[in-house]
Amino acid sequence: MKIAMFVEVYEPFINGVVTHVKLLSQGLRDLGHEVLIVTADADCAHHYIDENGVLHCPAAKGVKRLYGYPIASPISRHRRSLIKEFNPDVIHIHTEFSIGQSGIMMARYLNVPMVYTMHTMYDEYVYYIAPKTLSRPATKLARQYFLHVAGNADAITGPSRKVEQYLKEIGVKTPVKVINNAAELSSFAPGSVGEDEKAALKARLGIKPDETVAVFVGRLGREKSVDVLLGFWHEAVSPADGLRLVIVGDGPVRPELEAQAADLGLEGQVIFTGRVEHDNMPPYIAIGDVYVTASLSDTNSISMLEGMAGGLPVLQLTDPMNADQVIDGVNGYSFDDAEQMAARLRQIRDMTPDERRALSESVIRSVRSSGADDLAKKLLAVYTEAMARESALSDAVRVLAMEFCRMNGFSVEKLTKQKIYKLYDRLVFAPEDEPEPETADAAEPLPGDFYIKTRPSLVYSLNRGKFEFTEFSNELLK
Repeated sequence: MKIAMFVEVYEPFINGVVTHVKLLSQGLRDLGHEVLIVTADADCAHHYIDENGVLHCPAAKGVKRLYGYPIASPISRHRRSLIKEFNPDVIHIHTEFSIGQSGIMMARYLNVPMVYTMHTMYDEYVYYIAPKTLSRPATKLARQYFLHVAGNADAITGPSRKVEQYLKEIGVKTPVKVINNAAELSSFAPGSVGEDEKAALKARLGIKPDETVAVFVGRLGREKSVDVLLGFWHEAVSPADGLRLVIVGDGPVRPELEAQAADLGLEGQVIFTGRVEHDNMPPYIAIGDVYVTASLSDTNSISMLEGMAGGLPVLQLTDPMNADQVIDGVNGYSFDDAEQMAARLRQIRDMTPDERRALSESVIRSVRSSGADDLAKKLLAVYTEAMARESALSDAVRVLAMEFCRMNGFSVEKLTKQKIYKLYDRLVFAPEDEPEPETADAAEPLPGDFYIKTRPSLVYSLNRGKFEFTEFSNELLK
């Protein structure tokens, strides 16, 4: 199978989406499939495919960047010709923005199924693009946009139930397949970092051998709630507890967080490492005894999974939408406030070596099926199903849908594949003995604003009115 993946940025940038795409492409290639990764590149002047199967798309000049990431135009004839030459069986977009829109257009142009993975809870990121006074209308507008993106997908996946719930809330009717993120399990496994290397890193960071280390890894943006973590630490953890907090990463609010830590008198308890390249991350996990986070914006944190791969139990601020990720006593503990967090930290600190070993082994077992191959196999099942549905979508049904649009004054451009699929399923696969609704309004709603009434007559309604088709030959529905 040939898969073209569209992601806004790729290596050398580091974030959860980049890691996800890297591991997914690795897993797919290991299973014998071909992958093309399409991404924006600020350093190239023309489109080209490198030796790693990455299609570099020149970034637009003079365009304001979000997070410092480059932005490429969604339209390019050269890009289209290169992707057409690759001839993908399926297109998988991992972004909703410029490169993602390019993926949507390519799926239409090549007439291949498009899979969409939502990685980010954007309600938590609106403050990056809109002032606080405009956050509500900006959030509403953003949700309408993501509804549009999802409406073009033949299949939708997300790394947690939180994504599934979010998409339902904004009006997405397509079922969301929850597929957890993956991590490089072998790179972070206990024993992958030598004792001398761990001791050297602790010494460089000023950590004593007998201190218990809590680690957080992530981009330092407001949505990660590191300020909450610092506040909790100040409120309930004292220097006498022998606990150290190591915050690994960089980001726009790092200066604010460092100032907050100083104001709270936490310089001797909290360490900011700054940016660490992903390849150099294993030692920072290896020196930890526990992974701690107060973020409620994460869907299925890859950094957290990497910590768990290293045997670190997770302390997570209670997140009802991600309640199944951390199971008390199995792979970590949830906490509701500063006192509970501190109590769990002391509990882990005071465990005997045998108790720690047993908990660590339990944590590792909980992520054993979170490798690149596991992720690839789960997505292959989604791709295969999407391709089967695409082949089942007959030209006759396309003609029917187009005719409906033409005769009822409905824009063909708004007739997404998902709407056509629903129409097809309802017409062709509805049980023969299904009771016919008395009115069109009583029928099952389709994505968008129109409804369908089943055999023997077909009734379609739109917000602007109704149009009835009463005579269709059997040939039309073959």
